[in-house]
Amino acid sequence: MFSAATRWLERSAELINSLNVFPVPDGDTGTNMLLTMRAAMEEANTCSDGDASAVAEAMARGSLMGARGNSGVILSQILRGLAKGLDGKSNFDGNDLAKALVESSALAYKGMSKPVEGTILTVIREVSSSVHSEEASHTADVVAVMEEVVEEAKASVARTPSLLPVLRQAGVVDAGGHGLYVVFEGALRYLRGELEAGEIAPAESLTPTPLTMPQEAHYGYCTEFLLRGNDLSVEAIREKLVSLGESVLVVGDDTTVRAHLHTFDPGSALSYATSLGVLQQTKVENMDAQHHDFIMAQSEASSEGIAVVAVASGEGLTEAFYSIGAAGVVPGGETMNPSVQQIVDAVEAAPADKVIILPDNPNVVLAAEQASSLTRKTVAVVPTKTVPQGIASLLVFNSAADLDTNVSAMDKAISTVYSGEITRAIRSTDIDGFSVKEGEAIAFLNGELVAANPSIQQVVLDLLAKCDVQQGGLVTIYYGGGVQSGEAEQIAALVRESYPDQEVDVVAGGQPYYDFIVSVE
Repeated sequence: MFSAATRWLERSAELINSLNVFPVPDGDTGTNMLLTMRAAMEEANTCSDGDASAVAEAMARGSLMGARGNSGVILSQILRGLAKGLDGKSNFDGNDLAKALVESSALAYKGMSKPVEGTILTVIREVSSSVHSEEASHTADVVAVMEEVVEEAKASVARTPSLLPVLRQAGVVDAGGHGLYVVFEGALRYLRGELEAGEIAPAESLTPTPLTMPQEAHYGYCTEFLLRGNDLSVEAIREKLVSLGESVLVVGDDTTVRAHLHTFDPGSALSYATSLGVLQQTKVENMDAQHHDFIMAQSEASSEGIAVVAVASGEGLTEAFYSIGAAGVVPGGETMNPSVQQIVDAVEAAPADKVIILPDNPNVVLAAEQASSLTRKTVAVVPTKTVPQGIASLLVFNSAADLDTNVSAMDKAISTVYSGEITRAIRSTDIDGFSVKEGEAIAFLNGELVAANPSIQQVVLDLLAKCDVQQGGLVTIYYGGGVQSGEAEQIAALVRESYPDQEVDVVAGGQPYYDFIVSVE
């Protein structure tokens, strides 16, 4: 029955992904639920005991370890409740199923610190109440009970916009609730003979992506110099250095210029500078050697105390976390939330008995919390919801302090940073007071839509206007995998022009879906 339901869910995964409140290309609820169900069925298929209780327990175990995202974690709790309700039963009838669904609802709610109505939680609660109420038929017929389950689930999903204003405003139903309805509908279709179970494609979570560890570094040389001359052009020098390297910073006037860049060919940068004037305070450092020494020192320190594991997507962001002290980085983020198993593996691989997890995404927090209870190590989750929050938290980590002190300091650091994300709208919609057109650049500040404009440059400025930049000391721009370094530097130049007193850094983050992630500290 659930094998068929998984196949039915697979057909609707993309539709469920599209039920995103915001018009951004990172909808992943359908994918997360599908991978969670695949993990459940993979484990169930290894069960040699054909009793209902044993199969349901295997599904619960598989879904827990393979759960991805908030929707996947809640789905795993629903399956765990089903297993609890069927405990000790070799087979079951409709009445048993109805009682088990009550357990599913109870465990789903128990797993959430702040349950929100108008979501998958509401759907499982209303379904369980419908089939286990005084008015219910209490039939032993499983098909009849599942018919009532599907009917109530469909109606409950349709009501979600009336319970959650953000759904009503966006003109969509809850994606997780719709996914649960699809699972129940697939189960019913199997029971009616309308759908075959078939073979389930392997879940990615059963062959977890290995913990990303630092590879051989290729950073080049950190090159700095002070240039003195006549009629120097700061803009022309910056433009030239951008063509020679990354993380370019050029400030000064027509007689004195200070420059910084990361390059594999410092000689070219220095030769160019000497053609313009006299060099002073020149410094060239091998960042590959520095990075190696730092990682080794971090590993040695972590093995005796506390290690930090972060979640990030994109080579640049991964290296950024390593460069400031992460012992491990789990690949994941938007549309590719790591499974509970992957996070557990990362914790086990970390070189310390105490581990702090930085989820760096609101859809990874629940999975991180589940993972923390599945290891013998002492684990704490600092609930970072963005990459800038994760980096700000890691910057205050002190390997000499105890776990509680670090968690407290890192938790406080979350509020010290503004987190902005910029992408392109995948559909037209009216939301949060903005009339968004498909293809427009849109910006989010700490998860809230704050700007929409055809010009991505204008959206960046509109975003920063909401960040109280004058009170911050550093603006960091992480540009995505689809953005060229030249375009990122143009954005940075615009920011420097608008905020001349602020330091502006540009980092090749390599993240998918979001052209720019902007941090203001």
